Amino acid sequence: MADSSPASSAQRPKSDLPRESRHRMSGRGEPKTSVVVPHRPKWHQRLAALAIFFIERLVISTLRVRWDDRAGVAAGTLAGPVIYCLWHNRLALSMCVWRNYVRRHLPNNGLTALISASKDGALLACALERWAVQPVRGSSSRRGPQALLELTSWLERGYNLAITPDGPRGPRYVVQPGVVLLGQVTGAPVIPVSYRASRKITFRSWDQFQVPLPFSHCDIILEKPIYIPHAASDEERECLRQQIEERLRAITRDD
Repeated sequence: MADSSPASSAQRPKSDLPRESRHRMSGRGEPKTSVVVPHRPKWHQRLAALAIFFIERLVISTLRVRWDDRAGVAAGTLAGPVIYCLWHNRLALSMCVWRNYVRRHLPNNGLTALISASKDGALLACALERWAVQPVRGSSSRRGPQALLELTSWLERGYNLAITPDGPRGPRYVVQPGVVLLGQVTGAPVIPVSYRASRKITFRSWDQFQVPLPFSHCDIILEKPIYIPHAASDEERECLRQQIEERLRAITRDD
């Protein structure tokens, strides 16, 4: 079994990655021959992204946050880039986690986020760029292999990765195989992240998207890292997928 530590795996050249893993993220056994071009943001989406950025900054500044850092981010126990993994309906506070905690303790580490190649993804990508986050466009259904290679390239440059394992279409709170494959080919540990807000708005979308209200109390949890061995079998990957899902569900409360 190959060494799965972040220090050794982050430097592994792309040619050493399992070829079948590069294509499995698309949900098919064979690579696609056509290149999928992500939707580009329209002018009104750029304007909306700017409004979202300022509103989000304002709301975050009012929140009363309690951090539960089981991952050891503040203690400096993580050697190398990691993969932050959070539910799709918890995206509203993803930049609070990044800006107010991770970047404060690890100021030299950038962040790359996997964003859908759809029209809605174009808006989100534009908003994240305002936070100096590098978006990579793709999902399990569109541009999967290309996105996997791009994410691997950014991690090799020292960037952390962020992914919503049940996005972009669900089912809600079900981890898809993509995050396990990403952890396998990069060697980076997967850190489940979630939060509970005392006061929030819950939308009637497939994921029941949550937006904390100003001055809410928020408990934000960064769970212990999960390592995916480079030589993991199909059965081991499924066990680790279930483990990531169980840990994410355990730190997620909707009441």
